[in-house]
Amino acid sequence: MAVSVRMDPLLEKELELAAKRQGITKSQFIIEAVERALGHKDPAALYHKVMEESARYRVGEEVPDDALSPTKAALRQRLRAQHAQEQDDYAAYLAEREIKKVRGDAA
Repeated sequence: MAVSVRMDPLLEKELELAAKRQGITKSQFIIEAVERALGHKDPAALYHKVMEESARYRVGEEVPDDALSPTKAALRQRLRAQHAQEQDDYAAYLAEREIKKVRGDAA
């Protein structure tokens, strides 16, 4: 159903800019505002739902490699190897920097 609303031109421009910042149309912006005003979209309820769901997520609970698909297991192995290499490179960089500092070279 179409609804027509008359508003002050400055208010309409502000509406247009706010919708543009969110990447939505003016109509979508107005619909969301009306839904929030009527209690159909409660940001607090959504926040609590997200927080409750994320509370169940545990970072340390890793799935063993043999329980993964071959593709995912291979990806995990490559990422671990890349991480180990980056750690080694950084340790070598720090050691070289320390040697230069002892010698008095410019870093």
